[in-house]
Amino acid sequence: MRMRHWLLLTVLAGLAGCAATPPVEPRELVYSTSSEETFREAVELMIEQGYVVRHADIALGRAEASLARWPGYRLQLQVSEEGSGSRVRVSALRGSQPLPPYLLDPWLVALQRKLGVAP
Repeated sequence: MRMRHWLLLTVLAGLAGCAATPPVEPRELVYSTSSEETFREAVELMIEQGYVVRHADIALGRAEASLARWPGYRLQLQVSEEGSGSRVRVSALRGSQPLPPYLLDPWLVALQRKLGVAP
């Protein structure tokens, strides 16, 4: 009986490990604009791209937005001061799976253009 319990626990632990979601990796870029301006423009960019902003807190520099199209995309944004500019960290999920960070480069470049600091 005891052996059966151990076997069951081992199988369940293995299944739980298979179901684990890989960690979300953010992509970062530093801009020469203030963190407040960067945050406002980033949230506006989300809206322009069809995302629904679920949470936005300028004091914390954090926002989260969702795109209702299947399979469901979610952006997570963090803006902080970096010297005289700002650092943007953005990550995304497609369904429940993290997007590879390099796929967020076009979004960061679009934000750079929106801020007027594109090279």
